[in-house]
Order: sequence, then structure tokens, then C-alpha cells
Amino acid sequence: MLDIQNLHVEVDGKPILNGLDLHVNEGETHAIFGQNGSGKTTLVLTIMGFPRYHVTDGRILFKKKDITHLPVYERARLGIGISFQHPPAIHGVKLKDLVDIAAQHSKRTFKTEEVAETVNISPDFLTRDVNFGFSGGEVKRTELLQLLAQNPDLVLLDEPDSGVDLENIELVGETINKLLDRDKRSRKRRKSGLIITHAGGILKIVKADRAHVLVDGRIACSGNPDELLTDICELGYEECVKCQR
Repeated sequence: MLDIQNLHVEVDGKPILNGLDLHVNEGETHAIFGQNGSGKTTLVLTIMGFPRYHVTDGRILFKKKDITHLPVYERARLGIGISFQHPPAIHGVKLKDLVDIAAQHSKRTFKTEEVAETVNISPDFLTRDVNFGFSGGEVKRTELLQLLAQNPDLVLLDEPDSGVDLENIELVGETINKLLDRDKRSRKRRKSGLIITHAGGILKIVKADRAHVLVDGRIACSGNPDELLTDICELGYEECVKCQR
């Protein structure tokens, strides 16, 4: 599904990713851990194709197609979706209109009002400008509604539990499970996911297949998500830095 080879990325002339390699198979969900500034968000925004993130070397392959230099909209049409950590408010664009457009491109039957109820979004929210005046948890749920409409093959989730209260974290987690086919048996899963997480709380609900620790723009180590998270909690990221050195 996703094959990243020797990826080097600069942001505003500053190197952020320094030879990153990552492989995600169809039906797999991977988690990315790392300190602030390690390059986690840069990774997902580069995969999505945002122009500020300049690839200086390496390749990004999606379903065996080289997408390294494709614009964002082409990657979205190919089947990549993203949930931002801090998505912008969009004045003048109604949430329902945005969701309906995403659903049209997915070429499947999608009843916006009915699906919105499943992620605890009331009808009046659909008539409001996208993310304008929304709480952190409301923003996360509207992001998930857009992804449900788009129905991507590869889902990029940047801190999906950030700003979500305890009352809604299970709802967010179960919605992500649906997006990633985690509610199906492993051999029937076709969706893949990359979850950026700082504290790892979302992984109590969304069970990842594999996890990676990002240090200084490279994958420092990979392994079982629960074991890596336990090591990080007990020893801190400094042990990962020492290990890489």
C-alpha cells in the first residue's frame, strides 16, 4: 500500500526527514511515536503532498505508483485521506457541502445526515462553516466524517486523540476502526493506516499491527506497539536516541 524509500524532506530550507524508510502493507495499521520536532507531522503531510514539504531525495510509492511529486488533489483521488492535528477553519464553506463533495468522488452511496449521527454530529453542525467555532473534539469528529465520506484506501491520522475528551475518545476510536477495516477479520482488511500519536492513548482502542519510533527524521526502531509504548513510558525517548547513536 505504501512504500517510502530513503526519504529526505526540507521545510523552509531546514532538513527534517533524513533518509526515512517505511513499508505498510494492504490491511495494516502502523503507529508512529516520537518526540516533538522529530518529524512525525512532516511525514504525513509529505505523504499527502503539501508543497511546503520539499522532497530532496527518495521516493514515495502508493499502490506501486510513484506519487513523490504529485499534487495533493491527485493523491486524494488515488485514495489517500488525512485527518489533521490542527485543521483550519474555512469561512464560507459549509460542512455538509464539503462532505457531499468528498462522497461524490468516492462513487458510493453516502447519506451525510445519517452518517453524521454515528459520529455524534447534529444536523445544525452540517450547516455551519467548516470547523468555525468548533471545540477540539467536534473538529476531530468532523474530520472523521469527511474521511468516512471520502472512503480512502490509506488513512493518515495526525494525533487523532488530541483535544478529545474521555466521553468521546471511544467514539473516535471506533470510527477509526471502521475507517481502517479493524472491525473485520485480518484477512478481509483492505484499508491501511498510519497513526501519529504522542501519548499512545488511541492505541488502546485502535490496535495497530506495528509501531515505529521516529528520531531525528529517521526510523530508530520498529516493533510491537504495546512493547514499544511501554519502553517509551518507562525509559523515555532518550533511550531511543542512544540506541540510534
